Amino acid sequence: MKLIAGLGNTGEKYLFTRHNAGFMAVDKIAIDNNIQFREEKKLKCFLAKFKSGAEDVLLIKPTTFMNLSGEAVSAVMNYYKIDVKDILIIYDDISLDLGRMRFRANGSDGGHNGIKSIIKHLGTQNFNRLKIGIGPQPPLPSEVFVLQNFSAEQLPELKNTITSAAEAAMFSIENPIDKTQNKYN
Repeated sequence: MKLIAGLGNTGEKYLFTRHNAGFMAVDKIAIDNNIQFREEKKLKCFLAKFKSGAEDVLLIKPTTFMNLSGEAVSAVMNYYKIDVKDILIIYDDISLDLGRMRFRANGSDGGHNGIKSIIKHLGTQNFNRLKIGIGPQPPLPSEVFVLQNFSAEQLPELKNTITSAAEAAMFSIENPIDKTQNKYN
């Protein structure tokens, strides 16, 4: 079983903010696979299940808000007995320009509080991630910038990036991280 977790914040006011790029990507995967999310309160997330080839796949959107994302990811992993090597975390990256994305097999939190929470709850930083660029950051504090909506001019680029991220995440289900990195980084 594979787990793809998109990070973001729940609620209407956060729906199209830069910080919700991970939610947008898993929403696109759900749309492409004609599945619906349902709230799983005990697992602190919205969850959707589907099959990709022979692989069972779970998509989640934590309901804990960004800074506590690790609570939901670890709850789902423990409940479904998913190994850390079988997860992919999709999230926004302020250091990448909009339109870019990058797979990583491990690494630090890079100042991202959602990733910091996941590292804390999993006890490792060795998990696959897909970073979606939301930059460049103007001269604003990052906590202000990430909670802004994308501009109207950025929406076509955002749509293309989210579509590519969903395609890349699906590719990663049946391919090793190095092959996925070579194709999409």
